[in-house]
Amino acid sequence: MTVPARHPERPLAVPGAIRTFARVLGVREPDAGQWRRLGERLTVGDAPMDRLVDWMAAVGMEQTRPMFERALSVGIDNVPEAPEPLREFFIGVETVPDWVDRAKLRKGRRALLRGGSDGMAIARDVSLLGGYQFSGFNKTLLRTGALEKGSNQRFAETMQWAMDVISDGGLDPLGVGYRSTLHVRLIHAFVRRHVAAMPDWRAEEWGLPVNQTDMAATLVGALIAPPVASLGMGIIPAPGDLDAIAHLTRYVGWLIGVEDEWLPRTFRDSIRVLYHTSTALARPDETTQQLSVPMAADPLSWHYRRFPGLRRRVAWAQHLSVTSAFLGPSAMRVLGLPVYLPPWYPLLRMPVNLIRSVAALASPPGMERAVSRGQREQQALLRTIIGDDAARIGDSATHVSHAA
Repeated sequence: MTVPARHPERPLAVPGAIRTFARVLGVREPDAGQWRRLGERLTVGDAPMDRLVDWMAAVGMEQTRPMFERALSVGIDNVPEAPEPLREFFIGVETVPDWVDRAKLRKGRRALLRGGSDGMAIARDVSLLGGYQFSGFNKTLLRTGALEKGSNQRFAETMQWAMDVISDGGLDPLGVGYRSTLHVRLIHAFVRRHVAAMPDWRAEEWGLPVNQTDMAATLVGALIAPPVASLGMGIIPAPGDLDAIAHLTRYVGWLIGVEDEWLPRTFRDSIRVLYHTSTALARPDETTQQLSVPMAADPLSWHYRRFPGLRRRVAWAQHLSVTSAFLGPSAMRVLGLPVYLPPWYPLLRMPVNLIRSVAALASPPGMERAVSRGQREQQALLRTIIGDDAARIGDSATHVSHAA
């Protein structure tokens, strides 16, 4: 299997927090075999979904897309006229793997809810914004119209997906998180098909759009990096929480089409995936600032009912202080952002979150209050970001879906 030119000759430097966690947990740099696999999987997509989308496009999206949506909503057994390609795909995803532990999924979702708005802020300000240093992602993103659609809408959709996943019963069969994740998987296949067919796409250099290595990095960046970074803001996990989050990540990754070798079994294993993929992908280029600078300015257009001008400026400074605190001056310079901002927001939140963590860990009622409060905070943050409009997953990629 060929390795695209974008794959570095040797592991790259990664953000300090990731490197530190990896060392503490005894995770080493990828060995020669693991390094080659990271490069090879840049050329591999999601075979089951790609086959299905090829069939849908050949038959006609007007006919097949509604059947896909029905099967997603009510189950394939309730779509008796479904053709074999559709039936084969949905039987596969509706058959829950034997290793799925529903108790761990519940524990993981509650742990992510307890992160509240601070956990979601880290997902935005550290994982997503910092992820623009991984320029291989950017090549695909820009070709889907990312600059025209805007990062605010894109993050709102990502946040809605995450909230669906960690909602009560979200990952149950036909649950809202299950449906949202398969919607994202379908969109990935549309993007892969559309971008790979573009005349300026250089497969020998960049590999395949939305490939296995990129998807694995995105998965752990979205679901593992935020609770890790949340420790630095005083959000202390309960015993077993981090392994439960890793288990939830494993199942979500399975649903979204990530291959088994990249699905974490434990929290330590999730750090391995995060660290190894980061060493292969953390290479910025000119696309980094094209995407990072507009996103950093998004809070200046958020929706506040009272004193909007002042509160937007405070939110802009607040979120940049989170980015600066966790990524550091070097990354801020690469991202084209102010090199140093005092970490005032993380410092203000740390004592509050520590007190709340102690209260949550002290008793079951305290934990229930923490989970409910975190959910309310996340819903309020989404309303602030998107306003009264709904964040519908896939809206920012509608033109790609039609083109596919």
